[in-house]
Amino acid sequence: MPTAYILINYEIGTEDKILNRLKDLSGVVEVSEVNGIYDIIVKITSDNLDDIKETITKHIRTIKTIRSTMTLIVTEDK
Repeated sequence: MPTAYILINYEIGTEDKILNRLKDLSGVVEVSEVNGIYDIIVKITSDNLDDIKETITKHIRTIKTIRSTMTLIVTEDK
């Protein structure tokens, strides 16, 4: 099953709204706040990679208070 992790930076003070919105997205199986360079990590799974790409481009990257994202596509589950 295709899986991706999305690392997110957001505008300070908008984390609760972003976290709630991310948790409601199709394919999102885990959302966690983290410390470090990024603020949130999101795990997405789907039956196909195209659905993951659509969730990222049309639903995550369009959230106005998200400053930047980095997507990591899992190449092989072990």
